[in-house]
Amino acid sequence: MFMRLVQAKAKPAELTRLRWYYDDRVVPALQKTAGCLYACLMQSAREPDEVISLTLWQSQSYAETYEANGLFAKLMDEARPMLADSSEWRVELSSDLKLEQVPVPAEPTVKAYPIAVMSRELNTHQARPSDLFLRIVSVKLKPDRKEQFKALYLHEIIPALHETPGCRHAYLLMPGGPKPEALSVTIWDSKDAADEYEQSGRFAELVDRVKHTFTDLFQWRMRLDHHERQSATSDDITVDRYHVMAGKRLK
Repeated sequence: MFMRLVQAKAKPAELTRLRWYYDDRVVPALQKTAGCLYACLMQSAREPDEVISLTLWQSQSYAETYEANGLFAKLMDEARPMLADSSEWRVELSSDLKLEQVPVPAEPTVKAYPIAVMSRELNTHQARPSDLFLRIVSVKLKPDRKEQFKALYLHEIIPALHETPGCRHAYLLMPGGPKPEALSVTIWDSKDAADEYEQSGRFAELVDRVKHTFTDLFQWRMRLDHHERQSATSDDITVDRYHVMAGKRLK
């Protein structure tokens, strides 16, 4: 399986319209697209104007076909009036031959990853889509510890999440090649469930189990911060949290 993450900045006044657009236009379009299994629009809990579209695909080839056939570009063009401009400006010649400054549209950031490990559905409780909450934990791994981290995620992280109330899905995303980055994406029944997982110390315990696979920079910072209960703020591990604004399981 394969996951695409499209990150963009929305105009604050357009967030409601963007949610409607995603529900009424993007989801139906993806429902007709071969290989697309799930789609959701997420809003950052820390920066409300940051949004991410997460799509889940049967394979990388289906996701690449979706981008190559122009549908992704068409949907982005339709959404552009609702997205924020960048801080850059360019000078253009107007129709009456005057120079004028115009804002440069901010391009979305697109990341795509093969799913290395995934859980079965961990919780059968049917939460409303608007209540769902996502955590994305990004870590950087030592090159010779990537397979070890993958095995630990499968045999220790997922079973621990299976026992955690409110955790619905867990995915480990790992790019191919020498890139050290890995992402853990977990879907929760609610923000309260995700907050309880962190506040209980369970997340910190799981970080302790796998931290030896992280880069030396993270290890060094962990030693400096050994009095802290949780040191998850270095360049080598970041935790981002998102509310689900709209979304649907498509297949």
